[in-house]
Amino acid sequence: MLKLVLLSIAIFQGMVIGVILLVSPFFKNKANKFLAFALFSISFSLFKVALDITKMFEVYPFLRILEVIDSEVLLPVFIFLFIAYQLNFSKFNIRKMFWLFIPSLISTLVFAYLEFSLNNDFSQEINLHSIIGAILTVVVLLILLFFYPYILFKTYKVIQFSKNKQEKKWLIYLWCFEVFILGSLMLIVILAPFIISEILNALQILALFSTLLIHWIAYTGVYKLKLINERSKIRNLIDYYKYDESQGIHNFESSEMSFDEKEVKEQILISKDNIYYKKLEALCSVQKIYRESNLDRNRVADILGISPNYVSQIVNSITGKNFSVYINTYRVEEVKGLILDKEFDNYSLLAIGLECGFSSKTTFHNSFKKITGMTPNTFRKKYK
Repeated sequence: MLKLVLLSIAIFQGMVIGVILLVSPFFKNKANKFLAFALFSISFSLFKVALDITKMFEVYPFLRILEVIDSEVLLPVFIFLFIAYQLNFSKFNIRKMFWLFIPSLISTLVFAYLEFSLNNDFSQEINLHSIIGAILTVVVLLILLFFYPYILFKTYKVIQFSKNKQEKKWLIYLWCFEVFILGSLMLIVILAPFIISEILNALQILALFSTLLIHWIAYTGVYKLKLINERSKIRNLIDYYKYDESQGIHNFESSEMSFDEKEVKEQILISKDNIYYKKLEALCSVQKIYRESNLDRNRVADILGISPNYVSQIVNSITGKNFSVYINTYRVEEVKGLILDKEFDNYSLLAIGLECGFSSKTTFHNSFKKITGMTPNTFRKKYK
């Protein structure tokens, strides 16, 4: 059965990713600890659906004890805690957040009571237990109807404190997934009396959608968010030198050339003494303009006050490289320096490469190998 296969893959993947987040030095931190717990809660919910599909609850009645654990209510709590820690939310105090787990505890106790009363013959007391069970079920439903909107609203408000656009975008996507899953779950519960025959199918469809959440967190969210955080920390470690005008070099952004470009080209030889080449070298070695991932000839030409073609002519004639290779050489040299620096041992190579100006993983690896003759990982292993 395709449903069961997909559920099994998602359960296994969720558990494995959760363990990795808890024990791997690369991902281990307070925020990811709660993300791991969120994945565990999803996986546990999917596991219960899988047991239901395979009729395991009927074959092994003792497994029904798993049904009473309301892991679905824990999901929004763990996601909220993950986001609060991820953003270092200053108003957040974990000691005051214990009450967020109360709804899950209440619903678990109610489900345990219902399971106990259904599996025991109380003879004359059966009507009383039925009434109590109905009342408790309504109470739990009302609690969740208020709790879900509250925790979702609280989570959204915390997300707004994110100062990183990429991070904020990812967290909003995570929040939207959460809203869809919890909203659908509440809709199913509310409509349960009217769709009794279809409720299992509805839950299975929702469970399958939850598998997408696990895949998305695994392959997009966790790694990209880690990359964003690493780049931010690397950026803080790197010294961005200001351009030193005292060395007799002008601020190229604001300088205006008072002479005709054609005249200058006729009078100045294209050699290492070329004033534009010296300025370009200063832009790279002092201002480190190569850290701009979208840097191109036009951008450099605008700064120098010359044409893009003349930029290429200078670079090609003096260095024997095209403009792209020339800029990437500076980027590779800085990457090599950071790899050899102990301060950057705990950061991924991709995060370092992107922070040094490369626009993608492919460009970084290809350029590094072309210029050094080895991959970034090989270089790190060889010289560390």
